[in-house]
Amino acid sequence: MRAARANPDGYTLALGHMGTHAAAVALYPNLAYKPDVDFEPVGLIAEQPELLAVRKDLPPGTLKDFVAYAKANESKLNMAHAGIGSVSHVGCLLLNAAIGIKPTMVPFTGTGPAMNALIAGQVDYVCDPILGPLPHVRAGTVKALAIATGKRSALLPDVPTAAEGGLPQFDAAPFYAMFAPKGTPQPIVDRLADILNRGLNEDMARERLLELGAEVPEPNRRGPEALRALVKSEIARLTPIIAAASAK
Repeated sequence: MRAARANPDGYTLALGHMGTHAAAVALYPNLAYKPDVDFEPVGLIAEQPELLAVRKDLPPGTLKDFVAYAKANESKLNMAHAGIGSVSHVGCLLLNAAIGIKPTMVPFTGTGPAMNALIAGQVDYVCDPILGPLPHVRAGTVKALAIATGKRSALLPDVPTAAEGGLPQFDAAPFYAMFAPKGTPQPIVDRLADILNRGLNEDMARERLLELGAEVPEPNRRGPEALRALVKSEIARLTPIIAAASAK
């Protein structure tokens, strides 16, 4: 909010994400700003695909099997998340909506405690950006069934995408992007977008983002207009799903 009201001179910028610039619209009925109106989009920085991880002794071994199991065991299925509105919460809401289930949702104070509960077998599944579950998947203490994006991750190349598993609607890759206050002159926005674009083309930056489990946007998804369209489409996509879950 402070960034939205800041002097639009190009010296105050906001790093926004799926929560602040999409999910917040449905989560906060009295939200004091409009993500798609009160900012000048500069450009998409990266997206972090989420991973569906389940306790190691849960019967399903594939996403297709998980869908069938979830439908048959909906009443006793427990989903862990890091709090209402967190990326793990919203990601699994997308999964649940795609399957058509409403399991018991168990909130934790962060993804670390949620993952510990999954490892201990106290909950059945969690959705989280790949970097969190990664060491536990590699150690075999949890199972990874699908990555919620259009392509496989180089960090877990053997884990299929949700689309490969027959559930393309499970598309959860929280975005991180740069925004300027509304009214920032277009030449300044264009200059900032150009600097961001050049930064994303640097090998060191790309390698570091990939190490963090992030995807660097392709050139046609960069810049102000692409980000403006992404914010509007994510608001439209997430609002009914969050509303259906009565999440506030």
